[in-house]
Amino acid sequence: MKNIKYLFFSCVLLLAGACNKNLEIEPLQSISEDLALDSDGNVKLVLQGAYDNLSRAGLYGGNLFRDAELLGSDGEIRWVGTFSDPRDIINHAMDAGNSNVEDTWATAYRTINSCNNVLSALEIVDADDRDRVKGEALCMRAACYFELVRLFGKPYVAGGANNQLGVPIILAPTRGITEESYVARNTVSEVYTQILADLGEAINALPEDNGVYLNKFAAIGLAARVHLMRGEYADARARAVEVIDNSDYSLVPNYADLWNQDDDTDEAIFSMQVSAQDGANELVTFFSIPEFGGRDGDIEIQNSHLALYDAADTRLALFYDGNSAVRTGKWRNQYRNIPILRLAEMYLIAAECDARTTGNGAQYLNPIRERAGLSALSQAGLSDVLLERRRELAFEGHKIHDLKRTGSTVDGLNFDAPQLVFPIPAREMEVNKNLVQNDGY
Repeated sequence: MKNIKYLFFSCVLLLAGACNKNLEIEPLQSISEDLALDSDGNVKLVLQGAYDNLSRAGLYGGNLFRDAELLGSDGEIRWVGTFSDPRDIINHAMDAGNSNVEDTWATAYRTINSCNNVLSALEIVDADDRDRVKGEALCMRAACYFELVRLFGKPYVAGGANNQLGVPIILAPTRGITEESYVARNTVSEVYTQILADLGEAINALPEDNGVYLNKFAAIGLAARVHLMRGEYADARARAVEVIDNSDYSLVPNYADLWNQDDDTDEAIFSMQVSAQDGANELVTFFSIPEFGGRDGDIEIQNSHLALYDAADTRLALFYDGNSAVRTGKWRNQYRNIPILRLAEMYLIAAECDARTTGNGAQYLNPIRERAGLSALSQAGLSDVLLERRRELAFEGHKIHDLKRTGSTVDGLNFDAPQLVFPIPAREMEVNKNLVQNDGY
């Protein structure tokens, strides 16, 4: 995403129609693109616009992860901010008018439509760049559908039919509103099948090194996440180990050095690039305090989370006291990059798969433990690995999804409770007669 700040005008061109009041009756998953796809340069501008959308607050700019943490808080964090929509998420009292939920839906489908436009015009792209451009668009589209189906559909159940409603799959660009624009929801199974198909093509198309843009190992790492979510442990392990063994990424020796960085670390497989000129880091906005560029400290870390750590765990040092509460230092400073996918997660995926299939995940768990100042384990069971995920990946947007895929409870709610699924936005329901609302809304 290097130099994306200089290409912000492309996003303005791409989404100009979204500001026109005449378009307010359109479903947000069908926002049209106005930039003509008539040259290599214009197609690449559309691709840049997709990255810019991906970096916005509703997706990888931070609120997506914040809301996932609020939804799965289970008493480990507390919302004390004045905004009602995040409060409703943590209280499992959302309604279909929740603006944060709508923002995630709208931003994801705008990104998907940009990707679809790129994919529809690949023959215009210079031959030397065509595979790379294709791979980036497919990987972004897969990432958006993965986030959407996990939040707006009931959880995937390994071995089940998974015919519960997911989200609409749209694979062609929308350049005008017709009856075909009013799409129905696909099943969770169908959405996951599409995600893996996109990632499979992306892995074959992307280069191993692509600067700060999506590369082959980002697509492989995302595939590992998807397989883990589906309970496909052999496939998840194979993909995670492929990144560990074959990429140039390495674990950063000091855990604290992963965070609040201007540049990507050696552990960051993919990050959102944030600067004072461009990009959003809404995690800082809500997890941090005014001293470091945040609000008033809307999210407080509770003792029930801190109690998860051994006294010798060096990750404890990243927490700090501010505005009369404990804060996480991961999201402390303004205008810093957001690591989306990092190598430690690949170790934890491989460790969990080993623990589930062989009963011992120590091989891949111990590097994470030892970096945190903890002793190596000769035997690491599933509970050891899942606890390490809670500590290592805390406040990065994983918790609700881990609780769902492991069949756990959240604040006394079963993993598949309607209150743990986002509502289809009311605005979408009003304009699209073919959408079916989730239970409870």
